[in-house]
Amino acid sequence: MNNSDYNKAEDAVNNTQNSLENAAEKAKWKVNELADKAKDYINEKRANDEEASHEDWLDKVKANVSDAWEGVKDQASDAWEKTKDAAEDVKAEWNKKTN
Repeated sequence: MNNSDYNKAEDAVNNTQNSLENAAEKAKWKVNELADKAKDYINEKRANDEEASHEDWLDKVKANVSDAWEGVKDQASDAWEKTKDAAEDVKAEWNKKTN
């Protein structure tokens, strides 16, 4: 197996890692945004002389998070496929060289 094959596999793994790190960073920002939105929700209920409820808040979050989850899921699936394909390519090349 030549260095080019190893480099391709290594690049695929690095790209996968970068994709997952980007997804994690986006998720972290989403958590911070949700914390701000929770404060806004509580303040809005208080201003309208209504009681803020945990269940109502979770319903609002669930609706918003489902969209974010789809994006993270797509990136994670892409990363999985790229890594799996690269690993299979390296394995096939290795088998050719050793058989």
